[in-house]
Amino acid sequence: MTSNDSYSEFTAIVYRAAQSDKALLQAFVVLPKTASEKLPRRGRTTVNGHINGVAFQATLEPDGQLSHWLALSGQLLEAAGATIGSSASFDITAAEQEPEPEVPTDLQQALAVSPDASTVWHDTTTIARLDWIHWITSAKQTKTRAKRVSDACNMLAEGKRRVCCFDPSGFYSKAFSAPKAAPD
Repeated sequence: MTSNDSYSEFTAIVYRAAQSDKALLQAFVVLPKTASEKLPRRGRTTVNGHINGVAFQATLEPDGQLSHWLALSGQLLEAAGATIGSSASFDITAAEQEPEPEVPTDLQQALAVSPDASTVWHDTTTIARLDWIHWITSAKQTKTRAKRVSDACNMLAEGKRRVCCFDPSGFYSKAFSAPKAAPD
């Protein structure tokens, strides 16, 4: 798939999140299914785009409905002249190459003490590393996350290059969803 195949233009309402465990989440939009369907994957996907003509690069999150949602910072909203509750114009294209994901500190530390796991980690694809990180960070409890870090290192040390039994779209496991919009 080329980036031209993934190009979409759409208008979406900017929502404020009702509650968020992510302190940086100012606002969000849910992509129309037609835009998500053009993207290369149902899991996390990096796009280049514009909101009201202002350029951005962002990683879309899966919404568990085979579509995506996009977090919008206050800074981006201000630059684009977009406000909560208003419609904004978007165009997006899948990034030609996924940027290397930021490795969480707990996973970095675990990989540092497991040379076999670290070797396989660095030998996998960016998409595989993105899925490993997504699997770990999607844990809702600290205990589950710690177990996933340990399990990831064990699986990697055994030569597994992809996380097994993980649905990065959330469709089958219902692990992911877009934030709930705050009432007006």
